[in-house]
Amino acid sequence: MPDLMHHALTAFMAFLAMMNPVANAVIFLGLTADMGLATTRHVAWRAVRTAFFIVLTFALFGPLVFSLFGITLPALRVAGGVLIALVGFRMLHGENSRVSHPKQIPSESGSEVDSSQNDIAITPLAIPVLAGPGTIATAMSYSPSGHWMQTGATILMFTLICALTFYAFVFSERILARIGRGGVAVITRLMGLILAVIGVQMLLDGLHQSGVFG
Repeated sequence: MPDLMHHALTAFMAFLAMMNPVANAVIFLGLTADMGLATTRHVAWRAVRTAFFIVLTFALFGPLVFSLFGITLPALRVAGGVLIALVGFRMLHGENSRVSHPKQIPSESGSEVDSSQNDIAITPLAIPVLAGPGTIATAMSYSPSGHWMQTGATILMFTLICALTFYAFVFSERILARIGRGGVAVITRLMGLILAVIGVQMLLDGLHQSGVFG
């Protein structure tokens, strides 16, 4: 049980740092600034829901697909650790990694959600802002095949982060008004430090499990 609690806590912190609800709320606010309240909530819900099912699919079936191609868990952890650490290092320097954040696009005045033109709930919010390669790698790394308790804990932690992200999106104006852009920058760097540490640890675990260290 202590190992499961440690696994859940580590997964929660990894998802929290990778998705960074506060920083992503700023992106969301920029993309939906000219939308009505009802439309804004619809976009937030659709983005979070889509990201959840994408990551859920990779958490449940990703390791199985990888095993069919002969990709081992240590290899996944090494690759995922490098990817997550790189995202963290870029965030530490105040940069938005292309792995987790796209270039922002301006919202059109008075625009509503239009799936036939540019549904921002799917792209760029769900993919790649929320369910980017880094988030997917995190989910797969913490969902080892055959370990259903750990996989369940990982999915539960991601569900909590999705809930936090949804409320951060809905209340994005209030969040930015209270902490300001300087506060967002501080939080982003803190999340970057956490990501860098988690990524390096994941890399070391993968190397150790692969037998590199004997």
